[in-house]
Order: sequence, then structure tokens, then C-alpha cells
Amino acid sequence: MIIRTSRTAIGAIALAATAVTAMPAMAQDGSSEARIRKLEAEVRALQRRVFPGGDGRYFEPEISGATPSRPSVSAPTTSAVTDILARLDALEAQLQSLTAQTEQNANSLSQFETRLAALEVTSTASAAAAEDETTSAADNNLLAMTGGASGGASGGETRSTPAAAGGPSAERLAAVQEIAKPQTDDEADDEYSYGFRLWDAGFYPEAQQQLTLFVEKYPDHWRTTYGRNLLGRAYLDDGKAREAAPWFLRNYQSDKAAARAPDSLLFLAEAMIAMEDTSRACIALAEFGDTYPAIASGRLADRYESNRRKVTCN
Repeated sequence: MIIRTSRTAIGAIALAATAVTAMPAMAQDGSSEARIRKLEAEVRALQRRVFPGGDGRYFEPEISGATPSRPSVSAPTTSAVTDILARLDALEAQLQSLTAQTEQNANSLSQFETRLAALEVTSTASAAAAEDETTSAADNNLLAMTGGASGGASGGETRSTPAAAGGPSAERLAAVQEIAKPQTDDEADDEYSYGFRLWDAGFYPEAQQQLTLFVEKYPDHWRTTYGRNLLGRAYLDDGKAREAAPWFLRNYQSDKAAARAPDSLLFLAEAMIAMEDTSRACIALAEFGDTYPAIASGRLADRYESNRRKVTCN
């Protein structure tokens, strides 16, 4: 009786020890399987991001979460461990492939952006060159109007003397001296204003000298566009259309958006009319109407129409 009881107790203890040993192994096997499945799902999700447009024909649907598996009653075997290692090797290989593909895509994108930037630069340069060519063609047409006098407006202009070779008369000198030169804080504006007063009083040779001094000494002053235009008018009003034309052209070409650029283009046409050069007068009038339509129908409308009536243009 005692021997039978001892055998029963020993069997129970052995059975309990076996159960205790198997439970951690079964739990460990279930946890590893869940982690592997989760890792596989993440790799498949990464594949879909690297290769946009993938669908069920190429990749399995992304798994939102791992499904707990029921522990197996059997202890892990050597074949199960080998299977896990093989799957881990496969996952590592897939990750390496995805990493390499991502680097290739990034490199290709960088090369594409470089080529695109080069194309944009080339396109911009071509457009600028085409615009410069168009502008140069128009300016050459106007430049041809001034003939040999254009060199004078560029800095070597021939200045008229105030009077004949014998010098100005005493009466003229006295009249010029009566025109006061402004004295303000803006010396450049004073020089221009003095030239304007001489021109307004009809002393054209003196105005030519004064305004030439102004535009050469202050080429960047805001009044310079007024000075070059008025200098051209001082020559034109003095009956010297050939000397006036280069100054009008220079003022127009220096800055076509300047305050007196439209006036100079219209006076250039007027100088051509005075020189009886109808074809070039028509070119200047046509460009004036195309470049400054608002001014042609506004501030300078009367002078524009008057000049158009003086010539017959095709």
C-alpha cells in the first residue's frame, strides 16, 4: 500500500515538472511566431511605399496587427527553429533590396532635377537672347536714323558755340546774365533748371552747352532723362535736326520706361521729318504708337497726330 502511494506521488511530480518545462517553451514559440509575422507585414507595407501602385496581384494586403496564435502543445523542434531562421534571412535580404532600390531612386531623382535645372537655365538664356535680338533689331532701325551724328550723342558730340566766330554781342551777354541760376540743396537739379531757363528764353546755344554739362556730370540723376530730351529739343529748336536726333535716340534707348523716353521717341520722328526722311520718320512714329499707346492717345496725342499728318506712311 505504501509503495503504491509513493509511485503515484512520484508520477504526479514528474508530470507536473514536464508541464512546467513545456509551458515556457510553448509561450516562447508563440511569441516568436507573432513577431515574425509582424515583421513580414511591415516589410510588405514598405514594399508598397517603395513601389507605388502595387496591388493584390503583387503584394499581399497590409496586415493591421498580429493575430495571437494558440500555443502548441508540442515543444519547439529543430525544424521549426530552422524555418524561423530561414524566414529571418529572407526578410533581411528583402530589406537590403528595398534599401538599394531606395538609394537608386534617390540618385535618379537627383540626376533628373539636375537636368531639369540645366534645361531651365538654357531655356531662360535662349529667351533672353531672342528678346535681346528683337530689341537690337528695333534699335538698329532707329539708330540708322541718326546717321553719322550718333557718335556725337555717345560722348563726342559737337557743341555749338554761343554765337558767331566774332563772339556774342554785349546785348546778348547781358540778356543771358539776367537769367539767374537756381541755388538749392540739389546742385544737379540746379544745373538742369538753369539749362531749362536758357532754353525757355530762346538762348538755344547757351542751353545746349549748359544741358550737355548737366547730362555728362550727372548721368544717373533722376533729371537726366529730362536733360537729354531737352538737349535734343534745344538743337531741334535751333534748326539743327541732325544734331538733335542722336540725343533723342540715346534718351529713348537708355531707359524706355523713363519719364521722357516717350517724348524723345516722338521728337526723333519730328527730327526725321525736319530732315525730310519720311521712311525713318514713319518707323519712329509706328514704334511710338506701339510702345506707348496710352501716351499716344493721352498726354502727347496732339503732337503725335500732328506729326502723322506731316508724312504719308505705308
